[in-house]
Amino acid sequence: MIRVHHLNNSRSQRIIWLLEEMGLDYEIIHYSRDAETRLAPAALKEVHPLGKSPVIEDGDLKIAESGAIIDYLVRTYGNGEFGPAVDDPAYNTYVEWLHFAEGSAMLPLMLALYTSRLGEAAAPLAPRIMSEIANHLGFMEAALGDRPFFVGDGFTGADAQLLFVLEAANVRGGLAPYPNLQAFLERMQARPAYKNAIEKGGPYSLGG
Repeated sequence: MIRVHHLNNSRSQRIIWLLEEMGLDYEIIHYSRDAETRLAPAALKEVHPLGKSPVIEDGDLKIAESGAIIDYLVRTYGNGEFGPAVDDPAYNTYVEWLHFAEGSAMLPLMLALYTSRLGEAAAPLAPRIMSEIANHLGFMEAALGDRPFFVGDGFTGADAQLLFVLEAANVRGGLAPYPNLQAFLERMQARPAYKNAIEKGGPYSLGG
C-alpha cells in the first residue's frame, strides 16, 4: 500500500487529493508543524534527509518532491487517465505545468511569505516580488482561459499540482484580479475527492 508522509498545511495535501481522485488505497502518516516556528518536525528527517513533505513510499520505493510523486502515480496507476500519453501533443504542456508550479510559481510566493515577517526591511524587495507573482498568475490566467482544466478535457495531475499555487496566492485575496483562476480554484475545491482529501488530511489553512 502507498504510504504518504503528510505534513499539515503543506504541499502533501495535493498528493492526498490526487490519490483520492485516482481511487487508490493509501495510508497517511501525519506530522504537525511546530506551533511557534511553523517548521516541520524533526521526525521528517528520519523519512528523508531534507525533512520535508510530501514523501511517499510504495513498497521499497521512496519518492520526494510533488511533481515527481505525481508523475510516478499517474504513470504507474493512472491506467491512461490523469495525464496525456507520451505521444499525445498535450504531453509536453502537461509536463511543463508539473515543473512550472514549483520551478517558477512558488518562489515569489514563498519570498512574499518570508519577507512579510521583516516589516519595513523588506520594502525594497516587495515591488519585484509582487511583479513576479503577477507575471506568473497572469500567465496562468491566460493559459487556462475559460476551460475547466489546464490540460485537455479532464482532470490531470497538473491540476492537482497547480491548485496549491493558487491556494497560496489566494491568501489575503490574491486571486481577485484573476477570475479564471478564482473559478478554477472554486471548482477544484468543490470536487468530492478534494473534500475527502481535506477530511483525511486534517485541517488545512495556508493562511494559518
